[in-house]
Amino acid sequence: MAPKVSESREAEEDSEVEKLESDLKLMAHKILEYRSTLPDQLNATLRSILDAHRPFLPPGASEQNISREETSSAPEDPETAEKIKLLKEKVSSNCAAMPVVLERMKDCISRIEKLDSYNAAIIHPVFKRKKTG
Repeated sequence: MAPKVSESREAEEDSEVEKLESDLKLMAHKILEYRSTLPDQLNATLRSILDAHRPFLPPGASEQNISREETSSAPEDPETAEKIKLLKEKVSSNCAAMPVVLERMKDCISRIEKLDSYNAAIIHPVFKRKKTG
C-alpha cells in the first residue's frame, strides 16, 4: 500500500508543479505584454490630463498672440508688464529652489523608510493599542 500512496503523492506533486509552471509562463507573458503596452497607456493618459487642464483658445488665437509679441517688444500696459516680470521672477526662483526641495524630500523618505524598518518591539507601550474583549 505504501508504494501506491507515494506514487499518488508524486503524481499530485508533479501535477501541481506543472500547474505552477504553466501559471508562471502565463504571468511572464502578461508581464511582457504590460511592459510593451503600459508606457503607451501612461503616455496617453498623461496627454489627456494635460489637454484637459489646458485653457481653451479659439482657432488662430495663438497665432495672434505670437504675432503681437513679435510686433511689440513691450506690453502696452505697465501693470501687465509688472505682473509678467513678477511671474518670471517667481518661476525662476521656484526652478532654482527645486534641487533643495528634492533633496529634502529624499531625506524625509529615507527617514520614513528607516522608521518603518524598526521592529514593533521598539515601539513604546504607550503607543500600542489595547486589545478589547
